[in-house]
Amino acid sequence: MIRTCLLAASVLALAAAAAAPEAAPAVPAAATPAAPGEPTAADWRTPDPENVMVIDTTKGRILLELYPEVAPNHVARYRELTRTGLYDGRAFFRVIDKFMAQTGDPKDTGEGGSDKPDLAAEFTFRRGTQTPFVMVQDQTVAEVGFIGALPVKSQSAMLMPMTADGKISAWGLYCPGVAGAARAEQPDTANSQFFLMRQTYPSLEKRYTAFGRVISGLEAVRAIKAGEPVVDPDKMVKAQMLADMPAATRPKVRVVDTRSAWFKAEAAATQARMGADFSPCDIRIPAEVK
Repeated sequence: MIRTCLLAASVLALAAAAAAPEAAPAVPAAATPAAPGEPTAADWRTPDPENVMVIDTTKGRILLELYPEVAPNHVARYRELTRTGLYDGRAFFRVIDKFMAQTGDPKDTGEGGSDKPDLAAEFTFRRGTQTPFVMVQDQTVAEVGFIGALPVKSQSAMLMPMTADGKISAWGLYCPGVAGAARAEQPDTANSQFFLMRQTYPSLEKRYTAFGRVISGLEAVRAIKAGEPVVDPDKMVKAQMLADMPAATRPKVRVVDTRSAWFKAEAAATQARMGADFSPCDIRIPAEVK
């Protein structure tokens, strides 16, 4: 009786094993993208000197690249005021640690502006197929990427064929180094004042016009003396457009091109490292100034 039971159990075990599906072969885990090495000569670009403000401050030199593709009227205004000398000697009158440093007021109080009319808001802009946008993250309903060194978010490009102008809405992201136009409570009140971000601050998006980004000198921005108002504030000693500087003293500037193979690899490695916490603010964009 015992032998019969054992035999029956063995038969049942063999039948169950035959009926069981074969185990699927193990799928190797996807390799984490490696951070790239040093950029090659093909990975760099030379910024347009007409779109680079060279700001010498009491804490060091800041190079601010302007983006007319994003905010053409604001870029034209800040370029014009730089060339009139309005920014020379201006104080950083309102500086909040882990937030931003504000300047550009002829009164150095936050209450003044230039003799030019106020600017209409350029909180968003229209992105088309010709816009030099480099996507780093497809969020299905939105796309995150860069125009030059400026981080940008937009609607999905799939909506372009459905709009009257073939374009979609886009806006700058307030990462460290991004420059925004200061204004009063009403939207269309930006004039001469601007601020430079010391840290990331997403709540400013689509509420203040982003028009540029610091490509060199973020450490100087973060070193500017804080206060509301600031006692004995740091200043912009002199501001000038790179294009206007004499050849003998003009710095030679290059910055990693966000369209380059190096940047693509860096963006992929950063996303893999940060996971769900990824932000375009985390991606390095090296620059060299000589």
